[in-house]
Amino acid sequence: MLKIGITGGMGVGKTIVCRMFAILGTPVYDADTRAKWVMNNDAALKQELTNAFGIEAYTQAGELNRAYLSKTAFNDPQKLALLNSLVHPHVGNDFTKWVEANQSAPYVLKEAALMFESESWRQMDEIIVVTAPMDVRIKRILQRDPHRTQTEIEIIISKQLSEEEKIARAQHIIYNDDQQLLIPQVLKLHEQFLAKV
Repeated sequence: MLKIGITGGMGVGKTIVCRMFAILGTPVYDADTRAKWVMNNDAALKQELTNAFGIEAYTQAGELNRAYLSKTAFNDPQKLALLNSLVHPHVGNDFTKWVEANQSAPYVLKEAALMFESESWRQMDEIIVVTAPMDVRIKRILQRDPHRTQTEIEIIISKQLSEEEKIARAQHIIYNDDQQLLIPQVLKLHEQFLAKV
């Protein structure tokens, strides 16, 4: 079974590309969604996060206190690095179990915004980067997240690995620039991956 990573910066359209692969029958692992699940359900990780960030990391009901963790970690590079160093290994283990449960598929996709930053690209056989021009990305994010300002979006994007670096490290590129059709690009890659297994 091939393990294909799919990544790209905020607003490039990774989710829509993954939906297209899913329609073709490909199992898709959404690392961000699974990370939230693991942070709420993995007892060992919950203990590690509580030890690192205090009892405020979880509500009295035992749910992840996302607002507190965001406020605490995202403005402090050292605390953010600590948070990622705790969460990413548990998500990696969760992905390994998920792959085992999807052994019958010719290939699987793992969608992760921080594929390179988290080192999870090392678990993959090949990487797809979805890319789009910055002005298109900002317009999409403003429509999707009306609570964010353009300045906030630019700050978040500036903290991510550059688009150029991601493209340089990938084996495949999908252009979601509102000029080129997505479906033919996805179908071409789907056929390439099936031909390899």
